[in-house]
Amino acid sequence: RARRCGWFDAVIARYATRVNGLTDFFLTKLDVLTGWEQIPVCVAYEIDGKRVDELPYNQSDFHHAKPVYENLPGWSEDITKAKTFSDLPKNAQAYVKALEDMSGAPISAIGVGPGRTETIEINSFL
Repeated sequence: RARRCGWFDAVIARYATRVNGLTDFFLTKLDVLTGWEQIPVCVAYEIDGKRVDELPYNQSDFHHAKPVYENLPGWSEDITKAKTFSDLPKNAQAYVKALEDMSGAPISAIGVGPGRTETIEINSFL
């Protein structure tokens, strides 16, 4: 089956970082985004016409929340052969850095293909 993914939800990532004490993220399937001119990222929610930048406190509000997206520039270069962060196209690097800034934790590894060896390690886990 085709490899696919949803858009990054920075609100939930920021909440998870804060509540769970996350120290790092592993960004998977970055290669699936290759070819998109613009890549949406959920940066807030709209609830009853109001923009909310944090996760709603109750289930009812969360149920009615609509994602607010910002588009980041995409890239068209094949990234599956990338071995280091600097091998990635500039827009892919900027995308990763933006997700780090929005989530509040570093992205320490990036999946650039479906294989086990298609991983870029930025910060060592050991």
